[in-house]
Amino acid sequence: MLINAVFEGGGVKGISLAGAVKAAEDSGVVFNRVAGTSSGSIVAALLAAGFTADEMSEIVKATPYASFLYRAPIFNIKIIGPAIRLWIKKGLYSGEALEYWIYNILKSKGIRTFSDIPPGKLMIIASDITNGKILVLPDDLIKLGMNPATFEVSKAVRMSTSIPYFFDPVILRMCGQAARGKSFKDQFVYVVDGGLLSNFPLWLFDVPPGQPQLQTIGFQMVGRTTGRPHIIRGPISMLTAMFETMLSAHDERYIEQVNRFRTIKIPTLGVGTTQFQISPDKITELYESGVNAGKKFFRNWKPS
Repeated sequence: MLINAVFEGGGVKGISLAGAVKAAEDSGVVFNRVAGTSSGSIVAALLAAGFTADEMSEIVKATPYASFLYRAPIFNIKIIGPAIRLWIKKGLYSGEALEYWIYNILKSKGIRTFSDIPPGKLMIIASDITNGKILVLPDDLIKLGMNPATFEVSKAVRMSTSIPYFFDPVILRMCGQAARGKSFKDQFVYVVDGGLLSNFPLWLFDVPPGQPQLQTIGFQMVGRTTGRPHIIRGPISMLTAMFETMLSAHDERYIEQVNRFRTIKIPTLGVGTTQFQISPDKITELYESGVNAGKKFFRNWKPS
């Protein structure tokens, strides 16, 4: 059973997506084209690189998620250190550790740039906050004067996972015709988490009515904030609350009214988007939640 798949973003909660992939493979699903936002882009990139569900499970369970929270020791000075870093770098943590992690994982399969993946196989959503536009990577890199084929997949993943103010934005410099006529400072584009503009781009593989279309299945995480109000203690907690609220609301109307029949809803057990200090037991619970949600969906699903 061949399908296209779209994976929602949700930070650490993305662990549950790997479980749903396992259920899909066990149900005879073969992934054709894949896309994702934020943590969903990690899952999509792994599938596009040829990782199986079992290999993905091993990666999920072996990853030290807290190691992604890297910043220079000077910025760890209580209270003032993080504030200074946020002011200078525009993020509490660099995001480089996450990029290096996914780079090495993809490298183990011989994947470095988008040219190492079949054309159109992988799409990653990021947000260009300089121009206020969605970036569908790698194709939209052409608009910035860049060659999509030579762009590193790990860099695209980092762009998509750069939670605003939590991780540093990725700064790209326009090239060629895109930069022509612009001042030096106007040639730079700031890119952050794709969830800022579309956290669940279920529309990505849709084609006009009447044209042949492969079924697209969405993998969505639910239960993020149900019954749990955000406690605002300062500017950082307020920014976190704003981002989680945005992720919860994005694309919901589109999904609920039109696409419930093709969306796997995965309970995330109260885990927060930025809960990188997650316990091994909770990692297992999240993964199994994805497995169970996927089994339930594919047990009842009939391709249209």
